[in-house]
Amino acid sequence: MLRPIVVGLDGSHESLAAADWAAREALRRGLPLRLVHAWEGLPADASDLPELEAPRHWARRILRGALDRLNERYPQLYLSGDQIARPAADALVAEGAESELLVLGSRSFSGFGGFMAGSVASATLAHAARPVVLVRAGQTLEDEHLPDTEGRPSAHAPYRAVVVGVDPAHSCEELLAFAFESATLRTAPLRVVYAWHLPYMPVAAEAKARRAMRETAEGTLDHLLGPWREKYPALELDVLAPEGRPPERLLDAAKDAGLLIVGRRIRPARLGAHIGPITHAMVHHVHCPIAVIPHE
Repeated sequence: MLRPIVVGLDGSHESLAAADWAAREALRRGLPLRLVHAWEGLPADASDLPELEAPRHWARRILRGALDRLNERYPQLYLSGDQIARPAADALVAEGAESELLVLGSRSFSGFGGFMAGSVASATLAHAARPVVLVRAGQTLEDEHLPDTEGRPSAHAPYRAVVVGVDPAHSCEELLAFAFESATLRTAPLRVVYAWHLPYMPVAAEAKARRAMRETAEGTLDHLLGPWREKYPALELDVLAPEGRPPERLLDAAKDAGLLIVGRRIRPARLGAHIGPITHAMVHHVHCPIAVIPHE
């Protein structure tokens, strides 16, 4: 049985943008799309108080409106939707566990705080067992593509690059599998980034150590990507091993990307759930959709 792509709805512009992105991704992957709206209100038969009817009506309207909108825009898509009476993060984690991919809207604010993913998205990210994609408000089909020859937004130009950040010290198989598949589905170039940082040492030793570390990083990437090159020989691959702190280098590499892919290590329950500092930075500062892939 095919796992659906699941999108969480809350009526916001961000969640509507996420629903559109999820619909396009479902068509690319040949998968059904399931819309979920979680609401902690009382069950329909819990009370006849008229003041409870308004929130119930609004909750139903969110789901119904999104279903109608997507049915009109993507008539070839197999689409379903459900309302779930439980806390949003709990509902999304449970739904995501049965999905191929969970897609959420990601809220953004200007100012010193940068981008904020929102409490529900953050809690879901930290506990999800399957890939999660965050989408900003305003993301459109044209944003997934390069501008046309005259510099105008276009849905017919080639796709923007897919970017994936890797750390060969940890498992990369899940990240690379998702990245190569995503790039192949889009016929887009794949940009693989492994940033390394020179530790403090005497100035006289820096040049030699820097050269050695760069060669080691490039060799490690070649070894890591060897089997994937063989599996996807037609895919355009751009391999980068820049010196610098990983969050900064990954942000640089993703400035013109259509999709950024990062990992989240699954931690033992006793240590609590976290998304890690690099993924945290990407979620808060990257403008394009970002896929977070849990891995051991």
